[in-house]
Amino acid sequence: MPTPFQNAVYAALKRVPRGRVTTYGALAHRVGCRSARAVGQALKRNPYAPKVPCHRVIASDLAPGGFMGRRDPPAMRRKLKLLAKEGVRFQAGQLAEPRRLFAFPG
Repeated sequence: MPTPFQNAVYAALKRVPRGRVTTYGALAHRVGCRSARAVGQALKRNPYAPKVPCHRVIASDLAPGGFMGRRDPPAMRRKLKLLAKEGVRFQAGQLAEPRRLFAFPG
């Protein structure tokens, strides 16, 4: 059963549209948390994927970050493939089009 914090993270993440990404830090800020790592831990436990699209969260340096609590090649290939299906691409390990970065309103 997700915690209230995890549910807040999942609810905020559902607002990130297909074809866009946000950062762990921006998502943390949105839910009133100072820890991007705490957001990463919540996403690692996401029981609602793909309805809650945790693949749309990247690192603040615009690198892909992790996926499902992992950074191994199979997990990263899966994350990058999901993002590519939405038109989000990475070049040399960075978000190729920074305009795809979603800014939460307010």
